[in-house]
Amino acid sequence: MKMKKGDRMRCKNLGLICIAILCCYMMSCSTTKHLPEGEKLYVEGDVQLEMDSTVDAERKQQFEEHLEGLVMPKPNKKAFGAKWKLMFWNAGGGYDTSSTFFQRILKKRGEEPVLLSDVNREYNENLLRNRLENLGFFNATVSSDTSIDGKLAKVIYTGVPRKIYRIDTVIFNIDSASNIGKDIAASKSESLLKKGANYNLDVILNERDRIDNDLKNKGYYYFNPDNILVEVDSTIGDHKVNTYVTLKPEISAQAKEPQKIGDIFIYPNYTLTSQGYSRRPNTEYLELFNDNYYIIDRNNTFRKKVIANHIFFKKGQEYNRHDHNLTINHLVNLNAFKFVKNSFEPNPDSANTLDVYYHLTPLPKKSLRLELLAKTATVYNGSEANLTWTLRNAFKGAETVSFNVFGGYETQTGGNVNLNSSYYRYGAEMAITWPRLLTLYKWSPGRRFIPKTYLKFGYEFLNRRTAYTLNSSTLNYGYMWKENEQKQHDLTLAEIIYVQPRNISEAYQAQMDTIPTLRRIVEPQFSFGPNYTYTFTNTMEEARKNTFYFKGGMNLSGNVLGLIQGASYKNDNQKELFGTKYSQFVKVEADGRHYLKLGQHAQLASRVMLGMSYSYGNSASLPYLKQFYSGGPNGLRAFRARAVGPGSAVPENIGEDNFFADQTGDYKLEINTEYRNRIVDFGVGILNWAAFIDAGNIWLQNRDDGKLGGKLSKEFLSELAIGAGAGLRFDFTFLIIRTDLALPIRVPYYPKNDRWVIKDIDFKSSNWRRDNLVFNLAIGYPF
Repeated sequence: MKMKKGDRMRCKNLGLICIAILCCYMMSCSTTKHLPEGEKLYVEGDVQLEMDSTVDAERKQQFEEHLEGLVMPKPNKKAFGAKWKLMFWNAGGGYDTSSTFFQRILKKRGEEPVLLSDVNREYNENLLRNRLENLGFFNATVSSDTSIDGKLAKVIYTGVPRKIYRIDTVIFNIDSASNIGKDIAASKSESLLKKGANYNLDVILNERDRIDNDLKNKGYYYFNPDNILVEVDSTIGDHKVNTYVTLKPEISAQAKEPQKIGDIFIYPNYTLTSQGYSRRPNTEYLELFNDNYYIIDRNNTFRKKVIANHIFFKKGQEYNRHDHNLTINHLVNLNAFKFVKNSFEPNPDSANTLDVYYHLTPLPKKSLRLELLAKTATVYNGSEANLTWTLRNAFKGAETVSFNVFGGYETQTGGNVNLNSSYYRYGAEMAITWPRLLTLYKWSPGRRFIPKTYLKFGYEFLNRRTAYTLNSSTLNYGYMWKENEQKQHDLTLAEIIYVQPRNISEAYQAQMDTIPTLRRIVEPQFSFGPNYTYTFTNTMEEARKNTFYFKGGMNLSGNVLGLIQGASYKNDNQKELFGTKYSQFVKVEADGRHYLKLGQHAQLASRVMLGMSYSYGNSASLPYLKQFYSGGPNGLRAFRARAVGPGSAVPENIGEDNFFADQTGDYKLEINTEYRNRIVDFGVGILNWAAFIDAGNIWLQNRDDGKLGGKLSKEFLSELAIGAGAGLRFDFTFLIIRTDLALPIRVPYYPKNDRWVIKDIDFKSSNWRRDNLVFNLAIGYPF
């Protein structure tokens, strides 16, 4: 049944009234309403340090916040200053068990009050004192007091660290005649314990781990950090300590000797049984592959050479942790195995020798996955379905073949112009990925990561029902490899894109005869050539205050062929290949991002995007699919996607019965900055908020009489579109849902002295809100 407009408004108002009533009900439930007789609500554990005046205020505050994080218990959670979980618990009746069904639901989502009586002050004093001592403040004292304000209470812990102790001497007291003593002494110069440094228990623990890691890479498989004893003498005076690094007397003889690699057994098609993992088989009936590996694979599931290429141990070498971890990482990242089990066993025939076992359980040979997606933006909504069939280990070399078919539909649901966004599309893509480089020359970018070769074929049919249809075909062949954890390369040796328009409607035809931009969309497009992308990121290093992300690339098309044929659009000498004019251009893109930590949960994220191109010979500009655009939920959020620019050109064909021409260009500049912070951690996810400012535009390489002001000039900075707004981010770890509400504050196609529109902001006006407020719903962060 279709709901009338008046009914919809009444339902909307009723919903708002219900929400208002719930909020009022919860707010009326005081956080101290259900406190037991004589109890106080514990609101804070405040640590105050009396430190030397030479310690700056910021460092002192960070130290105090660190110590406050250790104090137990934690007060009730807050959001916007309100203890929302406690309010839920109170609204649910508190300690009263005779509550209604609705109250029980609220109580289940809530949190009992944390009481002052729950605080063990003596325990916290000892905890803080121990932490100060572990940081070198051996003579620290901690006392506490309680501050009462009505029914609220906080505990104030006063710490007096006094003078810190520093390391005077580091002595490695280990038998230098033994193998292990020599190996430990060889790395003394890399010790984390330095003369003059503050005493710090964490550094001592890290030093034990450093020695252990060094020894593991020298063959000491059975050694572990607990075998190391670091003794500290603090009686030498002058607030100094001597440290003595030694081995514990009870260390086993086995841990003192390096181990060699014995027989290596690999089960690439293993199924775990109730008897557990099988061990050493009778080698008389096994074939030794490449003089190193026993590969037990009776069904010949994998080619032996492929498996052996990812095992970095060799028979007779010393054990080392690097090759151990490298092998596991490779086997896991082959994406061919569900489980990778590695174990070491003493060789029965040789002392200090380890037999190595790899039990590999393959993933299912075939799989089928269905994805259903919904998408929304300012004035249009749509859905998409993807069905993907995957064949693993297709040619017995851990190759992956996938075949994807997809279909989608999008329609306009608001606005007062024909945005030309109503369409349906369907298509298919087949991809083959090899976990190695298929090259004429033997070339390997490194052993740590698995390089990949890929081949992709794609076809898409798009039908904009009232305008035109497009048939698109693509082919990509190239390589992808990682130089290290931070650097990745993607080299596409051949990228071929062919787009052929069909069924151009009379209405669209009539308008494109006068609007060149509309004509560009339905021109045949044919580009071919290589492209390269380089990516750097250190954002995974969470301890850093400043982290960066950079992605840059170059795309070429028709360069050599155009030069050979002497192609020139300026001289009306455009050349064709297979009956279609091809594109000739050089395109460069760069995306740089900076993330600045401002606190435990606060962050300032900034991005600069640059796009430049040069079309020549056979082309006057980039083909439509390669052009830059601006606006949308991941760019200028105060403007619709592809609605900004070029330059100060006025948008074409804005009207109820007209097609809206997407605005594209040959150059791009975009700058974004966003402040992010947490509102609340609600258990199953985190609610964050953000405030942002976006600026940017696109420009043309050549003058276009249909887009006056669109050509790049020295006044490009005065043509930047600027928008601002705020939004919420619902972070469920596996999924981030983002909502942004933005408004333009500078419009580039207005008269030069009237482009700032801050003065026109009028939230009370429904017309202003309709024309200026832009709501975006998206998945993931914009950058």
